[in-house]
Amino acid sequence: MTAVVPRVVLITRETEYERLLATHATRGQAAFFLSSRGQSIDELEGRHQRFIDALETISRHVPSSWRRNRVDRAELVRFLFEPEDLVVAVGQDGLVANVAKYLSGQRVLGINPDQALFDGILVPFSAHDALQQLVPAMYGDVESQSRVMVEVSLDTGQQLLALNEIFLGHRSHQSARYRVDVTTGQEHQSSSGMIIATGTGATGWARSINRSRKDALELPAPEDRKLAYYVREAFPSNATGTAISTGLLTDQAQLRVRSEMNEGGVIFGDGIESDYLEFNWGVQAEVRVARQTLELVMPAG
Repeated sequence: MTAVVPRVVLITRETEYERLLATHATRGQAAFFLSSRGQSIDELEGRHQRFIDALETISRHVPSSWRRNRVDRAELVRFLFEPEDLVVAVGQDGLVANVAKYLSGQRVLGINPDQALFDGILVPFSAHDALQQLVPAMYGDVESQSRVMVEVSLDTGQQLLALNEIFLGHRSHQSARYRVDVTTGQEHQSSSGMIIATGTGATGWARSINRSRKDALELPAPEDRKLAYYVREAFPSNATGTAISTGLLTDQAQLRVRSEMNEGGVIFGDGIESDYLEFNWGVQAEVRVARQTLELVMPAG
């Protein structure tokens, strides 16, 4: 049997500077556009250069005998990962969330190219520090964390995975109508939608919602096989209630939501509104802790 040649898959996304050039064609035109609004291109160009420096540092140190691919975030839906790939995400924390749903146990090494700009929760390594992790990470000789994901399944057969959270509601974030069913009961609701978050998501959108609630939950940790759910701005009426507003789902529990929206109902994950499932009248969604996890390489100790 032929041994599999190791492969590194570098995941990136275009920088703000690159998007600006794509819009204005040249650096000069982009600089003029910003300066006419009292802004400077220098900061964006500096961020872009720090990203390029980090990417080049990693690329130079990938062993020459290994295979490598570079995949832009927009191309993930068309890329086929291999079981033994080492995935190296160079960018902000959200990039790791973007790639997580396309993986099936591959280890992810997150590299933060701009530690003054990005929190680094999911990209905990600088490019320099990550150099020491490449070979051990490829062969599993590293500390890693199995981060829980959330899964939603529709009775139409469609599914969606997310690392941070799932949103169910109306695509315009106007009033969404549905029936929610949890272990504590069921209720027809009209609200700004529902958020179901993992422990990883508990540091983001869910955290801001939780802090605003009088009945604040003890949010799960990233490795806890629990989910936190929140109903956003539930509206009481003769036909809709507000009794079910927040709670935790354990590993064995499910949250069921039946859409009562004629149009515009959507479900999306990790803030990617363009990658959604339609969720219109009569469709039922079941949300649970996913079997799949994100295997994130962590600093030692």
